[in-house]
Amino acid sequence: MNIEAQERFRNFLKNARNHRITPERFEVMDAALQFEGHFGADDLYIKMKNNHSNVSRATVYKTLDLLAQCELLTKRNFGDNLNRFENNFFRSNHDHLVCKNCGKIAEFSHPGLREVANQIAADLGFDISGYSFNIFGKCKDGTKCRHTDE
Repeated sequence: MNIEAQERFRNFLKNARNHRITPERFEVMDAALQFEGHFGADDLYIKMKNNHSNVSRATVYKTLDLLAQCELLTKRNFGDNLNRFENNFFRSNHDHLVCKNCGKIAEFSHPGLREVANQIAADLGFDISGYSFNIFGKCKDGTKCRHTDE
């Protein structure tokens, strides 16, 4: 359990939103921060159940939203109407390539994109606090995809 993440979440629950501080919420936080890659609420719930957790599905869903609000997680939607989450704690900003065939998500960083985002924000009179850039396409080698075009 990361003490700094725990303190940030505790302060968020107590001060910013006056939510109840429960062991179940911290159990969800730990599982979410340990999850590798992008995941949906049901993915995390199933993983926790497989590890003999008694946390309810509703607690997982609500806690993931709270963790996103306090910026320990980032909530993503890659155009398929599914919310996915990823660990945002001590991670650098990055962008995504998303295969429309198989759903594979590849992360990448390119300093030029940050410069473009900063310039666009400046041109339009915004103070940038972050950005998200997703590129949608298909895996170059279709044999690596789990699903193919129909």
